[in-house]
Amino acid sequence: MEITALYSIYRKYPSVQTDTRKLSEGCIFFALSGANFDGNKFAKEALEKGAAYAVIDNPEYAADERYIVVENTLAALQQLANHHRQQLDIPFIAITGSNGKTTTKELIAAVLGKRFVTYATEGNLNNHIGVPLTLLKIKDDAQISIIEMGANHQKEIAGYCEIAMPTYGIITNCGKAHIEGFGGIEGVRKGKGELYDYLRAHGGTIFRNTDLDYLLPMAHDIATQITYGSAGADFMGSEVMSGVFLQVAMKQPHAGTELQTQLVGAYNFPNVMVAVAVGLHFGVSIEDIKVALSAYNPDNSRSQWLQKGTNKIILDAYNANPTSMRAAILNFAAADLPNKTLWIGGMKEMGTEEQKEHRELVKLIAEYQWRNVILVGKEFRDMQDEYSWFENSADAAIYVQQHAPTNSSILIKGSRGSKMEVLLEALSAS
Repeated sequence: MEITALYSIYRKYPSVQTDTRKLSEGCIFFALSGANFDGNKFAKEALEKGAAYAVIDNPEYAADERYIVVENTLAALQQLANHHRQQLDIPFIAITGSNGKTTTKELIAAVLGKRFVTYATEGNLNNHIGVPLTLLKIKDDAQISIIEMGANHQKEIAGYCEIAMPTYGIITNCGKAHIEGFGGIEGVRKGKGELYDYLRAHGGTIFRNTDLDYLLPMAHDIATQITYGSAGADFMGSEVMSGVFLQVAMKQPHAGTELQTQLVGAYNFPNVMVAVAVGLHFGVSIEDIKVALSAYNPDNSRSQWLQKGTNKIILDAYNANPTSMRAAILNFAAADLPNKTLWIGGMKEMGTEEQKEHRELVKLIAEYQWRNVILVGKEFRDMQDEYSWFENSADAAIYVQQHAPTNSSILIKGSRGSKMEVLLEALSAS
């Protein structure tokens, strides 16, 4: 089927789903396949549950006119999303980076939402399936859109840009994340820099953090650059910590204005500053920006501040790499909190750097005094030293239940694969 014909069907049934467990009445089901499953086999179930059409790439499953046969279901999904994108004459802001993508996206959406009908990536649906699904959720009332783009290898961001066609771009940072796929820090910069490459070639605009020197050469020849940071930028501020929470004192413009947040850690400073820069650039008042930032409360296991009994907890268990792990530990060490305790999970996708990076992390931990340290994951097997070590979070959770801390300040940090939230559940049940 031609993409224009498929788009005509989409306009009549503007809801797309790839999971039979999340179907809505009258949606279009795309039968995506993976390495270990054939999505075509779920098409019949999707139609029985109320889908209007099922897009498949194996004609053997087509039983009636409700089955739309294409050459490749994933390619058709991406092509449909791109065709829809081309009908939308609004600003599209793409966000990528090693750390802070989702928080930055949420902050910018909160700020822009004060003035515009804003559509943004839900959760972290930022991959080859999530990007097109995000685009296909954008309705005709949209005035601006924010697309988060994740990547673990080169050419990935370039592909997402071809689908989403951003007009603005933000690289939050280029840290030691997904080293295995990118092949080192230079590979990370090259991969994330594909966003700049697209905007350079298409006359787009970037928001650039002047505090990250390496972004300047990456941004060469991009005509329109809006800068933010602590110095030498169009939009400047300074971090002010209030307990564990970040406040930002504006220096330019609106000098003297203080922005309150519910974000834990000074490492969120650039995320707040780019939200301010984007908001002011698009005409959101500083008063509305203040309200949006102060109201935003993370609830997605990213820098959450929680209280469980007599314990105060920073839960940052959605993602971890050497850059974000170091920032979190240093911030926690500097905070004025009693009885500091670390529950640290292993970092994933480190490749040949795994042992080196985990050893460096343990060295950093050893530089400070802690009430207790728990290390979780095979990555720490040979570097336990005097700390408690468990091969997995389930075993660590048993220990937590049996030795539940009291009156402690706890940082829970680890990659998603480490499942460090299990320790929090154990603490709650103790």
